[in-house]
Amino acid sequence: MKAFGAYNNEISSITEFEKDLPMLRAHDLLIQVDAISVNPVDTKVRQGIQEGLDSPKILGYDGYGRVVKTGTETHLFNIGDLVYWAGDVTREGSNSEFQAVDERIVGNAPSKLSVEKAVAMPLTSLTAYELIFEKLAVSTEEVDAGKTILIINGAGGVGSIAIQLARKIAGLKVIATASSPDSIAWVKKMGADYVINHHEDLPKQLASLGLDSVDYILILNAVNQHIDAATRLIAPQGKIANIVEPGRPINLDRLAHKSASFSFEWMFTKAVSQTADIESQHRILDQISAWLDEGIIESTFTQNVGELTAKNLQKAHQIIEDGHSIGKLVLVNRKN
Repeated sequence: MKAFGAYNNEISSITEFEKDLPMLRAHDLLIQVDAISVNPVDTKVRQGIQEGLDSPKILGYDGYGRVVKTGTETHLFNIGDLVYWAGDVTREGSNSEFQAVDERIVGNAPSKLSVEKAVAMPLTSLTAYELIFEKLAVSTEEVDAGKTILIINGAGGVGSIAIQLARKIAGLKVIATASSPDSIAWVKKMGADYVINHHEDLPKQLASLGLDSVDYILILNAVNQHIDAATRLIAPQGKIANIVEPGRPINLDRLAHKSASFSFEWMFTKAVSQTADIESQHRILDQISAWLDEGIIESTFTQNVGELTAKNLQKAHQIIEDGHSIGKLVLVNRKN
């Protein structure tokens, strides 16, 4: 099969090569990949390659395609089903003609969306859902409606979905951060009630909105920069969740007397650690599909970079690394 991978940490090392079809594990599906989306994790994994590899590392942590073969212990899908998924960072990714993926982290693809809009959603939707409904323990039944959430970096891939889930599913009052005119407009389009600037004093800006604290906080970028403000702003018994590795110790002392919590979210934990609740990701993706098809939430797809080629993958990685992209970048192998 045709595949695309990186030999080293340079963007220019992404190349096309031939590889045997992957062997299936018991819970695996073999999926013909029709489209992929590029996320910051793709660039981070590539940047983490310490030296030249003998065989390129296949990246790609969003995919859309059709099931062509099933493993010996599969039960959720049939051959021919259209599916979407975010994969497992410890296995070969979606930047290839075919990929083997554990069916328990695969969802039925939305039926009313284009390929581009569908493939943009898995990784960021799983992350946002787990952040809000698992780590923050917000109810999906609007039990927490009216409570406040601050989403730091609202215009990013995860932030764009988190705003929608918090506002449209949970009924929270959403304060999101953005800085440029384009990102501010995007965050408002996603449904944020208020927008503030993460480059400026967050407590002061919240005070101007009549808020001295918030019930929930998501830190989706620069945790070291924002942790001081977050621990000041979180309400007693509030919850903070974060997706960023600090790289150095962070001070959480202020949370103690507030009985407030701080938790990490890594979307790949369930797959990598084979946790008992791994199949929850299948159910989450199916729920996201239903919300998309019903028009309750919308895709964050913004740019089709072109056909899945080494050149276009290099282009997508460069756009991500330049740090100015809004929404999701997609590459398409074939239309369905």
